[in-house]
Amino acid sequence: MIQVLILLLLQQAEKVSAAWSVTFENPNICALRGSSVEFRCSYSYPDEESVRGTAWDRGMNQNGVWKRVRLSGLPSYNGRFEYQGDHAHNCSLVLRDLQENDTGYYYFWFDTDKFGRRSKTSVFLSVTGLRATIHPDRVRLGDSVTLDCRTECQNGKIIWFRDGRPVAEPTFQAQTTDTGNYSCAFEGLKSSQSDPVALDVWYPPLNVSVEVNRSDPLLVGSSVTLTCRGSASPAAITYTWWYSSDVSNSSTELQVGSGQVLSISSVELAHTGTYICQAQNRAGQSRSAELLLVVEETVHPLIVLGIGIKVIILLVLPPILIWVWKCRSRSHAKNEENTSNDYENGIFG
Repeated sequence: MIQVLILLLLQQAEKVSAAWSVTFENPNICALRGSSVEFRCSYSYPDEESVRGTAWDRGMNQNGVWKRVRLSGLPSYNGRFEYQGDHAHNCSLVLRDLQENDTGYYYFWFDTDKFGRRSKTSVFLSVTGLRATIHPDRVRLGDSVTLDCRTECQNGKIIWFRDGRPVAEPTFQAQTTDTGNYSCAFEGLKSSQSDPVALDVWYPPLNVSVEVNRSDPLLVGSSVTLTCRGSASPAAITYTWWYSSDVSNSSTELQVGSGQVLSISSVELAHTGTYICQAQNRAGQSRSAELLLVVEETVHPLIVLGIGIKVIILLVLPPILIWVWKCRSRSHAKNEENTSNDYENGIFG
């Protein structure tokens, strides 16, 4: 009698088990960090039962024990999941702003007016990021550059960005303007970009020039500063200054200094000539155009004063002489007039 009862119970349990199920459309999902994913799910149960509650759980190992933990009880999922199912047969779930620690197993649970049931199988979610790399590791001006984007998920076309702006092609010849931070993403999923990777295009010093700190005449005894300017990647590490007193013959160049700035505190006539700056970094070296410095004799203040006095004399003396001559002429005429009157008075008086 007991054996018959046990057999009936087992048969009834099989009927109940066969009457309910949980089905996951895609039990293995790969998604990108920062994106959203949907667990498409359906469930069934006996017609005579009605659903009173539903929930999703995360499988977690706690103190060596595998447990199903309710998503609603995990703070890291607050505001990031949404149940899109119902109390009929749809049990789909959406997870947003995925993080790599969301990787794991997910289970569905529902409760009817007779039984509480948990899915026997699960959805395994793998969250991964994109990894951007640049080949070769060191890039010089004119080198061929290849951008590579890798991920465990294959979700579509890869697009590239440099400093947030789209990049036309993942392979190109390196130019100075290509320096920047590169990241990749799947088309339509810009929010799930990879971490940026830097491209630093090496090139020798370009547009090297010499800047002078003064524009007025360079007199003997005055000071002058020459500064070497230009762009380079990496930055220039050595500067060399060359001088030639013979403008027509550059073979007479002499090295006269080093460093980005060449200062002459008291110039002499011998400093007249051409100056060239040479800048060098690990990618090469370049020279500036020749800069001609002309040092002029200093004019002594007493000489200037003497010249000034002569000029004043030449400008002032002629008017004075003319005035004196006019005055003497008037006086002479007056004297003659007075003499003539006296003579007439003496005769006709």
